[in-house]
Amino acid sequence: MAVAILVGVLLLAALVVVRGFSLARSRGSVPCRLRVGSHGWQSGVARYADGELHWIPLMGVRLRPRHAIARRGLVVSQRREIEPGQWAVDCTGPSGVLSLAMSEDALTGFLAWLESAPPSAYLDVA
Repeated sequence: MAVAILVGVLLLAALVVVRGFSLARSRGSVPCRLRVGSHGWQSGVARYADGELHWIPLMGVRLRPRHAIARRGLVVSQRREIEPGQWAVDCTGPSGVLSLAMSEDALTGFLAWLESAPPSAYLDVA
């Protein structure tokens, strides 16, 4: 019985590690840390999809994004270097205050993605 439980736990741990590696190396994903409000930084990957930035935690079992950050209404309030080669941006939007930390190249892509929204994307049609 104890051996079966140990095998099950090891198998689950192996699946979580393989999931983390596959997310980090999948095409179109960018390593990105996220901080929501005053909570600590969480490591994960970010993907751009349909006007949203999907953030998926690196460790976990779910494949769905934990946060879907809409481009519409997202405003970058501050940008700062937190360590060599790593930049953080503080953002405010409909979902509240959050910070993203990523490499300089990924930050350039993020800012270009924000600026590339069509002008009609910010019009509220009643």
